[in-house]
Amino acid sequence: MKKFFLLFLFFITSIFSQQLKFAWLTDIHIGYPTAAEDLTQSVNDINSAKDIDFTIVTGDITATGTLEELSLAKSILDKLDKPYYIIPGNHDTKWSESGCTDFIKLWGNDRFVFENQNMLFIGLHEGPRMRMADGYFAPEDLRWFDSLFKTKSDSTKPLIFITHYPLDESIANWYEMTGRLKTLNTKFVLFGHGHSNKIYNLEGIPGIMGKSNLRAQEQNGGYNIVEIKDDSVFFYEKNNSKENYSRWHSISISEKLNFTETKFPDYSINNFYPNVKLKWQFKTGYTIGSSAVASNENIFAGDASGKFYSLNIYDGSVQWTFNSNNAIYSSPAVSSDYVVFGSADSSVYCLNKNDGKLIWQFKMNAAVLGSPLIYNNIVYIGSSDNTFRAINLQTGKSIWQFSELNGYVECKPALMDDKIIFGSWDEHLYCLNASSGNLIWKWRGDREGRFYSPAACTPVISNGIVFIVAPDRQMTAIDIESGKQFWRTGKYQVRETIGISENGDKIFIRTMNDTILALTSSKELLEPMWITDCKFGYDISSAQIIEKDGVIFYPTKNGVIYSLDSSNGNILWKHKITNGYVNTITAISKNQIIATDFDGNITCLVVE
Repeated sequence: MKKFFLLFLFFITSIFSQQLKFAWLTDIHIGYPTAAEDLTQSVNDINSAKDIDFTIVTGDITATGTLEELSLAKSILDKLDKPYYIIPGNHDTKWSESGCTDFIKLWGNDRFVFENQNMLFIGLHEGPRMRMADGYFAPEDLRWFDSLFKTKSDSTKPLIFITHYPLDESIANWYEMTGRLKTLNTKFVLFGHGHSNKIYNLEGIPGIMGKSNLRAQEQNGGYNIVEIKDDSVFFYEKNNSKENYSRWHSISISEKLNFTETKFPDYSINNFYPNVKLKWQFKTGYTIGSSAVASNENIFAGDASGKFYSLNIYDGSVQWTFNSNNAIYSSPAVSSDYVVFGSADSSVYCLNKNDGKLIWQFKMNAAVLGSPLIYNNIVYIGSSDNTFRAINLQTGKSIWQFSELNGYVECKPALMDDKIIFGSWDEHLYCLNASSGNLIWKWRGDREGRFYSPAACTPVISNGIVFIVAPDRQMTAIDIESGKQFWRTGKYQVRETIGISENGDKIFIRTMNDTILALTSSKELLEPMWITDCKFGYDISSAQIIEKDGVIFYPTKNGVIYSLDSSNGNILWKHKITNGYVNTITAISKNQIIATDFDGNITCLVVE
């Protein structure tokens, strides 16, 4: 009897004990000088360890999300002998020339779920998709996550959550995920982003940040090995050049977690401006990374599912929809009965604005992320095939194309005196002849690197001067005729947000900390006409400033819309509609605006 009991005990123990070891790679950054070599060494090192069951890769696979970088990363990772599971990071999504679609084409998905030894592994990223902002869990991704837990048995499985950012305020809606994880049998969370091994307490959930695969100041790169043994998890740092690895952290997964209370975003600011009212809100259910456009009684906007909407301006009801074949990050333009926009499916679409019927479709050779400008029955638009085009509005036929770019276009161009101005993610600002497409001049800042390109701001033009801001923290005034600089300053610590008054006499800029200011549109750098301390804190949003009827509108990266008197900078009102990114505002009048956001909402606010 005693012998039988010991055998039974051994049998039960063998069933329920956990014996699992996996490699953990993060922040690979293919495109940086040593990245490919570092990753190759790590792959070879992982393959030499026969007890590794699989590999987890937690984002920032590339430097800038290009197909070339992603393809190289995949060719190296595919040499792993054992399975690997991968998600993108912000470097793969923010600067993606494909509108975040190449990653999915290469790997089949940008999220994963699998089980191993009765443990559930879920990988999900938080972008941000195409716009400079904090991380954000997309509504479509949260629905997918929820779909994984349809039964009680699903919810009780031991869960390891894998993401790129730490689950804190670096993700604008972190609470959406921590709230979900607290209701499940979550054991710990793995993430990258910070390039170093570090321990986090995520509202009571153990969080572990992993070191970058890059060698940085070391001789070789490296990664982590995670070992799950019975009720404990051990974390080891592994250098590519060393046989041994050292344990730097361990946690118990048998102990009950003591969750702390979530400090949710504060919307009380809305109580101070009760005259600002929500007139209507339409929920698409998908990320919106572009602005709406208004025409008569219509509002037009697209979302990341590829659906394009016409809504009634008075109540937000759907008038018609049109489906493109991939995500829309292009803000539409309207002229007469035509509405035009680009899609990541590599097409420019022209629809009848009254019924949504397709008039023409212009196929390009890559995603169309730029926003169109329509003037004199010509559509001007840039795309990710390194080409800027002029297309006949009525026929959809090409008029000319300029193919000397070395990066994709995401902005809306500006036009003045038969000159079309736009930036590209190749470090340059371009000026073309609007009639012929011939290059008049191109300008480049004094700091090298694609990340400093003047590509996300919409150039503004007044008095023969082109004004731009860029991620190099510089504002520049350029002669529209020659491309020569009138002045350039880093005094105001700008990034990608700029605007112009309707009469062209004032240029508005947002600094990266708290302030919005107005400058005279002049060939000389003059002192600001006004500076307003808005107290919005650190802000990196790439939304532009819009003026309408003497009032300017700007939405912060955390969803607060500011309305200021453009003559003196006085704050008229503030209103928070989300805690995440809001696209450039569409102003119907000084008392009515349309906002679109990463939550997938199209919102109409009115001032009474």
